[in-house]
Amino acid sequence: MPNTPLALSTSTGLLNRGRVVDAASVANPTTAFPTGDLRRRYDFGDRFSELAIAQTPFFRLVSTMAKKPTDDPTFKFTEKRHSFMKRYVYIVGSIKSTSTDVFDDATLARANHATAAPAVGDEVKLYAGTDYYSAGNIQNVQGQSNGEIKVGDDGTRPQFLQPNQVLKVPMSASAGGATNDYMLVRISAVADSADKDLSGASGASAAKLSLITGKVLRAAGTNELASFLANNKPDVSVYSEDIAESLEAKRSYVVGTSYGEGSSLLGESWKDNPYSTGYGQTQIFRSEFGMTNTARATALKYEPNEWARTWKEKLIEHKWDIEWAGLFSSQVADGSVNHTQGAIDYILNFGNIFTLDLATKSIDDFLQDMSQYFDPRYNQDGATVFLCSTAVYTWLHKLGGFFKNNIGLGQVAAGSGATASNSQMFGADLAVTGRKKVMGLDVTEIATVYGKMNVARCIALDGSHVKIAAINMNNVAYRPLVGNGVNRDTSIYVGVQNLENTGVDKRVDMILTEAGFEYKMPESHAIWK
Repeated sequence: MPNTPLALSTSTGLLNRGRVVDAASVANPTTAFPTGDLRRRYDFGDRFSELAIAQTPFFRLVSTMAKKPTDDPTFKFTEKRHSFMKRYVYIVGSIKSTSTDVFDDATLARANHATAAPAVGDEVKLYAGTDYYSAGNIQNVQGQSNGEIKVGDDGTRPQFLQPNQVLKVPMSASAGGATNDYMLVRISAVADSADKDLSGASGASAAKLSLITGKVLRAAGTNELASFLANNKPDVSVYSEDIAESLEAKRSYVVGTSYGEGSSLLGESWKDNPYSTGYGQTQIFRSEFGMTNTARATALKYEPNEWARTWKEKLIEHKWDIEWAGLFSSQVADGSVNHTQGAIDYILNFGNIFTLDLATKSIDDFLQDMSQYFDPRYNQDGATVFLCSTAVYTWLHKLGGFFKNNIGLGQVAAGSGATASNSQMFGADLAVTGRKKVMGLDVTEIATVYGKMNVARCIALDGSHVKIAAINMNNVAYRPLVGNGVNRDTSIYVGVQNLENTGVDKRVDMILTEAGFEYKMPESHAIWK
């Protein structure tokens, strides 16, 4: 469900085959559940999520906001990543003369190895590689070492470079130094390079690169390519780097096109394949409970109807099972038994990973995390919910309250001559801005300079090594199995065993759900652990 706002509301109540029972009546199910009609299937469907909302926040949100039935227990989905946001390369080598390819020296000098940097009008030849797959535009993700994509790997050769594009090349005063200038190159030709050996630079041993020929439009005052490390090797260990501060400074971006007056058509187009596919699978959840008819007929103290009490407990237990599987399960097929994907497992394997030590994590550190996670090219704040352990939920509220009410960065002591207005000039933008109900769930909104955090307490994370799970609701779905007139969403089967059909003096009921969880676009999800 794209662009799902987190401010929607829904009605309350539990559906019981044609009649609505409000959620409050679950506390006294003696009259709320007329389950004496044996051998009947009760489709609880959407109203099942109304139970134990505060205890199962993840299932509540995803099943209500992003429910998408499937008619196949192995369901497929498509991911789309726009290519225009990824038009960058790393310059990993150059040709300094007509016959010399250079990959182990960061210096981009004029012909014949002169020390002077290229001047305006000079022709340069540059080897360019990327660190993402052209098919699907699949990229490295912050803190994620699984499936690391190195510069020059198979499938990463730049597909978007064309003549008449202008490329901004970051430059440095020393090999591996900080970027302090840039050069502009108008591309005149692009060709697939023969595979180049970058193994000594910790990159691909047979790197797939493009050879760019172009003319310098703007000369830099320095002549060191910023794509190189201090040991004069290409910077290719991408996943372990700080995207906001390190990698962006080393990327060469397309910054427009430039055509001559009356120029002819190029006659070719760049190659684009923004789609990739994935799959998930449904899991069968069952809760069975039985009781002798003697026990059903016996009135007890406090809650006289033991059968009705058991009903209430089993319904909540069943929802807990789905909640915890939706968070911690791993997608595994074991013979005829399928296990769905859990959010935690998915993000740990594919999504953004940050660290959070409450004893040492500062507001500066956390805002740095937000700057990377809320990169507007890959993520948006409005659709993301932050599920937090109890300790982190408290910590975030303390940070927000302190910085909202007491802030003055650089605040000086009284009597020093500074006025209150002067001491309050620089404020940290992290504040608890309000509480709201989202699908019946209590959500706190915390404002940061990079976006709003919709924060909810999730007790399932208490005691886990995962402190925060940030889940973009636009890229997650609850997939109950529904097809051919059969609805396998949460249903209650009454009297699957009873005296009438088995001759055994007892009754057995069953709650059944066949559903799975879908996760996609891992760059839009994150974990703090």
